[in-house]
Amino acid sequence: MIRKVTAMNSRETLMKLCMAFGPTGAEDKVSQVIEEMVRPYVDEIRRDAMGNLIAVKRGQGKGKVMVAAHMDQIGLMVTSIDENGFLRVANVGGIAPRSVLYRQVTFENGTVGCVGLNAKAPSLDKVTLEHVFIDIGCESRAEALEKVQIGDTCIMQANFLDMGQRMSSPAMDNRSACAVLVEALKRLDTPAMDVYGVFTTQEEVGLRGAKTAAFAIQPDVGIAVDITGESSYPEAEATCSMKMGQGAAVKVRDASVFCTPAVVRWMEETAKEEGIPYQREVLTFGGTDTQAIQLTGAGIPAGCISIPGRYIHSMCETIDGRDYEAAIALLAALLKKEYQH
Repeated sequence: MIRKVTAMNSRETLMKLCMAFGPTGAEDKVSQVIEEMVRPYVDEIRRDAMGNLIAVKRGQGKGKVMVAAHMDQIGLMVTSIDENGFLRVANVGGIAPRSVLYRQVTFENGTVGCVGLNAKAPSLDKVTLEHVFIDIGCESRAEALEKVQIGDTCIMQANFLDMGQRMSSPAMDNRSACAVLVEALKRLDTPAMDVYGVFTTQEEVGLRGAKTAAFAIQPDVGIAVDITGESSYPEAEATCSMKMGQGAAVKVRDASVFCTPAVVRWMEETAKEEGIPYQREVLTFGGTDTQAIQLTGAGIPAGCISIPGRYIHSMCETIDGRDYEAAIALLAALLKKEYQH
């Protein structure tokens, strides 16, 4: 028996996903959590060579739709260990050095540590990752090597802050979108087309998982789900018009893609028909799995549903529950309809 899906259930989904370990290149643990969530609601589930988790739900009509939500989050990778046991690191994905200073980190094996700053580092606006190290409580290189290895990746310590309408986590990009896809699959009985829900890998370093998945699936239409910027916080630069609390964002363009106009119309018309609050998204920066899908083979019609958020690629990425629920509703409604050019 499928339990009734509620907003509280969907918030629990989001919290569990935000607490899972899953930096770029090491998405296995979050993949396992997602698989447990979606297995009862799909007809087939598998992983490919890139580690993408592909959940297939058969439709009643012809055609295939691919929905991509990336699992990976930004982090730090160990590049060397000095004689005193301090770890030197490189970024995994876009990460600002100042944003990680004096934060607590966690490795996949449970090792924890704190991010420190070289005593002779320059002013904060000039700090680079060369000035940063991780202290895991060791006094020698040999002792540190018992806990971590060169190439191990850590994330900022997982947490989920429930502020009522707003929610915050270091992994909101892009676990909020993964949760949207999970919840949409749970709400579908029989979709119009075959649905390929792809929880992709390595988006933060070049949309890599989505490229291979789209090539293998060759969908008739693609939808990415991701977080985006917003401008309702104090003195925000006018780089975008999206605002938290005003609904899901239907992407028109970003720095990497101009979404297929027919897909944008499909999304907007569906939102209007279903009474789902939405706003148009135009960004002059950033990119999502949309580009990877759209440029596959001879080209695939593609668009993106975005969740407006603030403090993206920081340790407190924040979204609004109303936008999150609107994104779920819009994706579920789209998957109940056939895409028509």
